Amino acid sequence: MPADAPHSLPPTDADLAATPTFDFDDAAVAAFARDAVAGATDEVDRARRIFVAVREAVRYSPYTSNYDRSEFVASTALASSENWCVPKAILLTASARAVGIPARLGFADVRNHLSSERLTAMMGTDLFVYHGYSALFVDGAWRKTSPAFNAALCERFGTPALDFDGRTDALMHAYDGAGRRHMEYVTDHGTYNEMPYDEMLAAWAEHYDMDRLLAGPADDTTFDDAPAAG
Repeated sequence: MPADAPHSLPPTDADLAATPTFDFDDAAVAAFARDAVAGATDEVDRARRIFVAVREAVRYSPYTSNYDRSEFVASTALASSENWCVPKAILLTASARAVGIPARLGFADVRNHLSSERLTAMMGTDLFVYHGYSALFVDGAWRKTSPAFNAALCERFGTPALDFDGRTDALMHAYDGAGRRHMEYVTDHGTYNEMPYDEMLAAWAEHYDMDRLLAGPADDTTFDDAPAAG
């Protein structure tokens, strides 16, 4: 069930609970979160560290999923070497809860003005419907954070890696390092205490050719680790 906008209401017990999606009762997720905040001096520092840990632990790739419900689980995301925005936001939400930071899963439609040609062809648009983010309650306020793009990928695209200072939102950069339009937030769908799987797929079906989306391009190396060609 969707919660209200993340800046409007105080957190509840549900924002700290382990769930089938946010399974920080899993030993690996619990250990990951604990290790990520080791040495943190306060809540803000814990939030900064957990954000960077998730951003870097799983490399970003939009081609790693068949979108089965079982893939939208924090422990599954952690076990993957690469993943995309929603599973990474799920992992951040679960990890934050594990270290006592209230967290919710959020969704927004974003337009990626620098999307690769093959990714745009696969999706049929440069609009990413139900892009995932995580809303963390830190220092008395909700903050929206997007841990999707790891630092190496950002460097490849000439965009600064997104950092979270614990006090302001950390959403995708509107412009890249060369001043080109990058990510444009179009619609915010709010935040959730559990994964709205059916709602997300229904929204995708309205905007995408699902057969083409599930097939994916086999030859797009845009998001690989190798350096971009000069």
